[in-house]
Amino acid sequence: MAEIDPLLQKMTELGSSDLHVKVGSPPAVRLNGKLVVLKDEFQPLSAEQTSVLAMGMMDDRQRQTFENHRELDFAYSVTGVGRFRVNVFHQRGSVGITLRRVATERASIETLGLPPVIRRLADEPRGLVLVTGTAGSGKTTTLAAMIDHINSTREGHIVTVEDPIEVLHADKKCIVNQREIGIDTESYADALRHVVRQDPDIILIGEMRDHETVSAALTAAEIGNLVFSTLHTIDATETVNRIIDFFPPYQQKQVRLMLAATLKGIVSLRLIPSINGGLVPAVEGLVMTGTIRDYVLDPERTYMIRDAMEEGEYYGMQTFDQSLLALYQNRQITLDDAMAMAHNAHDFKIKVRQMGIDPQTAAESGVY
Repeated sequence: MAEIDPLLQKMTELGSSDLHVKVGSPPAVRLNGKLVVLKDEFQPLSAEQTSVLAMGMMDDRQRQTFENHRELDFAYSVTGVGRFRVNVFHQRGSVGITLRRVATERASIETLGLPPVIRRLADEPRGLVLVTGTAGSGKTTTLAAMIDHINSTREGHIVTVEDPIEVLHADKKCIVNQREIGIDTESYADALRHVVRQDPDIILIGEMRDHETVSAALTAAEIGNLVFSTLHTIDATETVNRIIDFFPPYQQKQVRLMLAATLKGIVSLRLIPSINGGLVPAVEGLVMTGTIRDYVLDPERTYMIRDAMEEGEYYGMQTFDQSLLALYQNRQITLDDAMAMAHNAHDFKIKVRQMGIDPQTAAESGVY
């Protein structure tokens, strides 16, 4: 048993999502989105203690990589406790550790409280589907649910390229091959150069980090694969702009053409504190239509994507503000939290008034 295992047991018992370990402070956990220092249970850690905690999770190859590069991402499992995504790094000459708990049991799309557009996008036969959001917004969990839905409902070959592998998928109706950066392949670029020769139907790229990865994803979708990936963008419009901006100006027109031809949808996520405790997802969903395709192609009209989404309920689309309003109407979140996350707080207030609710009274009462 590694030295850190009891700490991970405590983290799991608390129901926290993340664990932070650094020299000079007690361990800290993120609980319902807030950072809590465990100063009553643990003493501040020394440099030797943090190093022992980090090295105890690594094998010889990982220790060598960490020594060479000064930082490392990997997955770590504890039997009976869970699976964790680990980042080990150096800060101020000492070792720091951040661990994120990964759901070992894949929740269904419905169990996660995600809208029907998620299932619709998972059922696409080909094209590019992007899941976006800030760190800790639920991208990995959502993608795992989508991949599990595909694996449970149709035949095919799923290939994932991840850094590291977080959620493990067993073969069901599909054959699933999961490749980890640094163990099974050197880089996303290397893996994606060869993946099309592996007869894939569905390709999951853990993250699109550079123009080479984006280009490979667009090409894979263009030749008939269903490609999933993630970006650290906050909404659909920013996602389109970010993809274009990966490329130099002389290539951007061609990238717009490829994106307009291959993009099937964008799902953007934010986790909002629930009035019943825990977190609830607010979801923005874009589905490609003729109008949105025109906006993707035209840089002067790309900003109008949000307007098209607001009017796209027939296609299953919704903006973040529409999702937040629904959560507020269903008494799942407070007005303060809804307005803090809204794209335009002023417009959101107007929509609340149209519901027959006085925002001032609602804010004072906490909910309504």
